[in-house]
Amino acid sequence: MRWIIRLMVLALVFVVIAVGSILLLPSERIARIAADQIAQATGRKVEMTGETKVSFYPVLGISTGRTTVANADWSDKGPMFQADSFKVGVDPQALFGGAIRITGLEAVNPHILLQKDKSGRVNWELNVEGVTTTGAGTESAPAQSSQLALTLDRALITGAQLTYIDDQAGSTTQIKDVNFDMRWPSYTGEATIDASFRPAQEVVSITGRIARLDHLIDGAVSDLTAKFSTKGGAVDFTGKVSSLPQAAGRISADLSDSSRFMTSLGQAALDLPEGLGRAASVAGDLTYSEAGRLSLRNLSAKLDHNSLTGGVDLILGGARPRIEAQLDAGALDLSALAPESDGEAGTKETGTAVETGWSKAPIDASALGLADAQIALSAKSIDLGTFNFGQSRMIAAVDNSRAVFTLKELSGYGGNVSGEFVANNRSGLSVGGSMTARGMDMERLLTDAAGITRFATTGDMTLNFLGVGQSVHAIMNSLSGSLSLGTGRGVISGFDLDKLMRSGDVTGGTTVFDEMSASFAIKDGNMQGDDLKMSMPLARATGTGRIGLGAQDLNYTFTPSLLEGDSRKGLAIPVRIKGPWANPKIYPDLEAAIDLNFKEEKKKLKEEARQEVQKAIEKELGVTVPEGGDLKDTLKKEAEDTIKKELFKLFD
Repeated sequence: MRWIIRLMVLALVFVVIAVGSILLLPSERIARIAADQIAQATGRKVEMTGETKVSFYPVLGISTGRTTVANADWSDKGPMFQADSFKVGVDPQALFGGAIRITGLEAVNPHILLQKDKSGRVNWELNVEGVTTTGAGTESAPAQSSQLALTLDRALITGAQLTYIDDQAGSTTQIKDVNFDMRWPSYTGEATIDASFRPAQEVVSITGRIARLDHLIDGAVSDLTAKFSTKGGAVDFTGKVSSLPQAAGRISADLSDSSRFMTSLGQAALDLPEGLGRAASVAGDLTYSEAGRLSLRNLSAKLDHNSLTGGVDLILGGARPRIEAQLDAGALDLSALAPESDGEAGTKETGTAVETGWSKAPIDASALGLADAQIALSAKSIDLGTFNFGQSRMIAAVDNSRAVFTLKELSGYGGNVSGEFVANNRSGLSVGGSMTARGMDMERLLTDAAGITRFATTGDMTLNFLGVGQSVHAIMNSLSGSLSLGTGRGVISGFDLDKLMRSGDVTGGTTVFDEMSASFAIKDGNMQGDDLKMSMPLARATGTGRIGLGAQDLNYTFTPSLLEGDSRKGLAIPVRIKGPWANPKIYPDLEAAIDLNFKEEKKKLKEEARQEVQKAIEKELGVTVPEGGDLKDTLKKEAEDTIKKELFKLFD
C-alpha cells in the first residue's frame, strides 16, 4: 500500500507543476519541466517521451507517452517505474480552492520494481512531502505527516508487471497481469480497492475496503475488510491494520482444493494425504506484529474429515519459519499415512502388506525442512491405518529437517505406549526411536502390525530401532536395534502342544501357557533371538531363530518339553515355524526330536554296534583288542608290527 500512495503523490507533484505552466508553454515543454521538477522533489530521474496532451475543461489533466522513474541510486536493477502511458486528471475548481481532487489516475502496462537490499533499505522511499517515511518515527515521537487536501475519484492500473527483489532473503518474486482499481472520494473517508493478478495460470482477485486511508498514510490504524480469492479457495479478513505493518482481526479461509489454490498462486502443488487438508476450512483471531510474528488464537480448523482447535504462532525472519502450536483434536483419522504395498497398479493396500511386501515407492520427506516447529497435540483417538490408538498426547519438535515426536500418552490395545520417534532428513532419510509398551493386547497388536493372529496374551515390550532409506522397503530391510518382551497367561492358536507331545498330531487346536519372555537383537532387518522361555502347566519351552522384518518371513524353532512326573517321562519335541508371515508352516522337527529324546539310546546302540564290528575284525584278522583299548590304535599297531617283520626278512 505504501508504494501505491507514493505513486499517487508523485502524480500530484506532476499535476501541480504542469498546471502552473499550461497557459504559457507548449505541452512538450510542460512534460520536460514536470519531469525535472519531480526529479528534484524525489531525487529520482524522470523521463517522459512521446506525445504529451493537456486538457483544460471540464477536467484539468495531462497525458504522456512512455514514462520512467529511475530506481534508487544504490540499485542496478533498472527503473523503479515505467509505463507505456500515464494520465492524470484533477478537478480545477477544487484546485483553485486549495485542495487536490484527482478525478482520474491511469497507468497503462506499467512495470513496477520494488527492491529491498541486504541492509534493509527499500527503493520506494521517495521522501515526498505529505507521506510518512518508513521507520521515520520513534517510540517517543511517532512518525507524522502533513495532511494532504487530497481525494481520488479513481486510480486505474492495467496490465502491470510487479517485481519484488528481496536481497536479504535472496529471492525474486514476479507477478504479471496486475490490474488495480482504487476509489478514494474523500481524504478522511473510505477507500475501496479491486485488484487482480496472475502469478500462474489462474487469476487471483483481491477486493477490499479501507475505512480511513488517511490514517494509514499517517502511520496510524484503520479498519480493513479484504477478500483474497482464486481457483481452489478464498481467504477473508476483517479487522484493523497499520502501515508499520501490524494487523489484528478475524481471518477465515475456505479451501475446496488446497493443491489447486497453491498452484494458482504460482507455488508447488501440495501432495497432502487425505486427512491433512486436501480440502480445508480455517478460522481464527489473527494478529501480526512488526517483528514478523503471526498469531492465530481461538483457532478452529477442519482438514478434510479431521477437526482441530487451539492456537498457532508463525515466527518469520529466521533462517526458516518457526511454528509454535497447541492443538486439540477429536477422533483423528490419519489412515492415509499408512504405507502402501507393492500391489497392482491402481490399488492401495494399507497396513503391513504381508502378502506383497513393503512399498518401494520413494518417501518425500522434504516437508521436514520447510519450517522449524514445536507442536503439542492431543487427541481422543488416532487412526494410523495400520495401528489404532485411543487418548493421545504428544509433542513434535522440528529443527533443521529433524523431527522428534515425544509420546507423552498413547493409549491403545488395552495398554499404554511411551517414548519417542525420530525422523531425520538432513542427509537422507532415517527413522529411529525408543519405545516402551505396557499391558498391550498382543493378539490385536500383532494382527495390525504383522498379520499374526495366533498369539493371544497381554504383555510388556521395549523397542529400540534405527532404519535408513528412502522407502518403507529400504527402511525395514535396514533396521537395527533390540526388542525385549514379557507376557502373562496366554494362548497360541494353530496347534495343541499336549496332543503334539503325546501323539505327534499337529492338526489344529490351542496351547495355553502361563508366562513367556524373550529378547531379540535386530540387524539388517532381521530379529535374532535365542532365549525365548515359556512356562506351561505340564511343560516348558524354549525358542531360538530368526524373524525377518524386511523379508516378512521367519525361521524359528520352538521346543516344548513335558515336565517329568511320577507317571511320565520328560519328552521334548522341537516345532519349526517357517515361511512367510502370511502363511507360515508349523511342523515337528523329528530328527531334532530323536536327538533330544533318545540320546542315551543312541549312545547304547552305537556302543553295541562298535563291539560287534570289533568282534568281526578280531575274528577275521586275528587281532585282539585289549580291554579298554581302541580298535583303530590296535589295528595300526598290528599293521606296523607286520611291516617290521617283513622288512627284517629282507636281511635274512
